Amino acid sequence: MEPVPYRRLLGLPGVPAQAVLGFLAQLTQQVAPVGMVLVVQGASGSPALAGVTAAAFSVGAGMGRPVQGRLMDRSGSGPVLAATALLHVAALVALVVGAGRWPWWIVVALAWVAGAGLPPISVSMRIEWGHRMAGAGRTAAYSLVYLVQDLAMLLGPLAFGTLIAIMPASGGTAVSGAPLGLGLVAVVAGAGTLGFARALRTGPDVPSRERGQVFADRRMPVLLAVVLLLGGTIGALQVGVPALAAAREVPAATGPLVAALSLGGIAGAAAYGARSWRSGAGVRIVGLMLVLGVVLAPLAVVDAWPLFWAVLFGGGLVLNPALTTSSLLVDELAPAAQAEAFGWISTAIGVGGALGSGAAGVIVERSGASAPFLAASGFAVVGAGLAALLLRPSRAA
Repeated sequence: MEPVPYRRLLGLPGVPAQAVLGFLAQLTQQVAPVGMVLVVQGASGSPALAGVTAAAFSVGAGMGRPVQGRLMDRSGSGPVLAATALLHVAALVALVVGAGRWPWWIVVALAWVAGAGLPPISVSMRIEWGHRMAGAGRTAAYSLVYLVQDLAMLLGPLAFGTLIAIMPASGGTAVSGAPLGLGLVAVVAGAGTLGFARALRTGPDVPSRERGQVFADRRMPVLLAVVLLLGGTIGALQVGVPALAAAREVPAATGPLVAALSLGGIAGAAAYGARSWRSGAGVRIVGLMLVLGVVLAPLAVVDAWPLFWAVLFGGGLVLNPALTTSSLLVDELAPAAQAEAFGWISTAIGVGGALGSGAAGVIVERSGASAPFLAASGFAVVGAGLAALLLRPSRAA
């Protein structure tokens, strides 16, 4: 089978504009939690309240995705995107205004609302581009989704930091410039979301199908468990990298090391979608999870920073293809309720990330700064074993 190039996808009417607008719309995914921490801590002086606020945002996002997906299956992406854009931006702007002025529980509630209203851009992209790229072309479509998302999550915080640095800060500190920066990024993301919604070409009945149940195939919960473990790998790395840098008294190394994982993910997504694959998605998810576990294991013993960076980059190369393949499996296991199923996938990644981060934090205290990387590797290997269950024949619930 001939490879399916990205140029075929990007040559479709509206796709380049959707990619650019989708990038802008996703800027707050990483900026919002970081910005809320800076805004709330700067206004209240309480790191604990700042942490609770960021956690509320993550919980809201995890709870909102399946609900958004169900609504999208019923009425299409456009109305849901428009409503969530307004809700998300309004909640973030209200939080910026109310931090330090309103009771703490209102600020936390606003953070939860901002998370619950986080626009489902990546889900909408998968639905839109998946409809327009049938068969093998969906690998390129879903890879481009994660490529755009990773670029937004990589460049968004850099843009936010630049805004804080160049904006006049009342009180003379960078932190005091965070409210204006967060508000500006939120408005840009909201405008990007509304523009993305207008640029969509497909609707809820294109292609036409009857709505079905997400868990009609009993393998769908297995896929969610695999994705949860993949999220656990990500969460363990997010804690392990800064913990190791701090333990070695080189905290500045955290940025380049985290960037290595992101850059590897971008390269992996680009390469994975640039060709067609003869093996089924179930076989690939088993192999990718296993390779991810093997690649990450040396992080527990690597000492030289350049080699550590290279191993993280290699982990990123495998990580995004694994996420892409999980989306391809949704096509097989929940074809009649894709948006809601993609929402559950996002929730599973988020929950797994929280569990992985929590486990890694405990492991650092008990076993040292290198131990979380063994946990990250272990999550992936266990996920590979569990993914083997996906190779069984389809079973109705």
